[in-house]
Amino acid sequence: MEPCFDIAHLAHVEMYTDRYEESLDFFVNVYGLTLAGEDETSAYLRAWDDYEFHSLKLTRHTTTGIGHVAYRAASPAALERRVRAVEASGYEVIGWVDGDAGHGRAFRFRDPFGHVFEIYWDTVSYAPPPQERPKLKNIAQRYHGRGCHPRRIDHLNLLASDVSAFRAFMETCLGSRVTELIQLDNGRLGGCWFTVNNKTYDLACAEEHGGGEGRLHHVTYATDTREDILRAADIFLENGVHIETGPHKHAIQGTFFLYVWEPAGNRVELANSGARLILAPDWEPVVWTEADRRKGQAWGLKTIETFHTHGTPPVKKHGDD
Repeated sequence: MEPCFDIAHLAHVEMYTDRYEESLDFFVNVYGLTLAGEDETSAYLRAWDDYEFHSLKLTRHTTTGIGHVAYRAASPAALERRVRAVEASGYEVIGWVDGDAGHGRAFRFRDPFGHVFEIYWDTVSYAPPPQERPKLKNIAQRYHGRGCHPRRIDHLNLLASDVSAFRAFMETCLGSRVTELIQLDNGRLGGCWFTVNNKTYDLACAEEHGGGEGRLHHVTYATDTREDILRAADIFLENGVHIETGPHKHAIQGTFFLYVWEPAGNRVELANSGARLILAPDWEPVVWTEADRRKGQAWGLKTIETFHTHGTPPVKKHGDD
């Protein structure tokens, strides 16, 4: 399939929290994002070198998980091409919605598992107040050094009961390419890693093992160095944040990682992918087998059980109210 670059990049993710004040405090003071704006229902957060107004929309809710995933189109014409592709695809169309504090109108649609996606073109570039203006003109905001101070949004991971069906959705609606995948012995796909540009990936999908539907696995921000992640581990420890796994290095994609749960239970990651880019226009997906995965992560750390089962929102068990 010839690469399609109608989509420029992953723009933002809306995350639900049922512990809004605690989650907001975590993302600003511990994780190290900047509060760009806030309204009655949501906080708009950003990393110091995200060029748009926000990359994380944190929304008050009765539960946790994901509200929507947003991509920015490469141009107004590219947006219209993607809209026509989605409308012709047979996937559920929600339609045009008004933008929020960070962008103009957006076209929304839904994958087969309940995740809501949107694509837009008109955006709001971040205009830092005087105390945040950088000395260098080519970065978006002064490097503040607060908390874990990630540089930019990197990717997210969604859960689906059929990764092959999710792959078809991403290729059809967003023109995404698969860079790496897990091929299970039973013929199913255990996971897929997608990109819309030359990053190694901006979205991953893993097979749902927790019995949920339309759930979030994690949202990830990128750091400049591995040392930033080691420092973050100490920051999380000192602030009583649940460290799920890491710091360590993934075998798939080679990303140096650290996973924690924010106060409401959503999994978030800090990651450093080094200098890896997918520059080959004829890149063929790297295939990992079950035998490969049994070897663990890059340096032998075994994947813990909660990484396969924990997602948000939590799945109600029999007998729960």
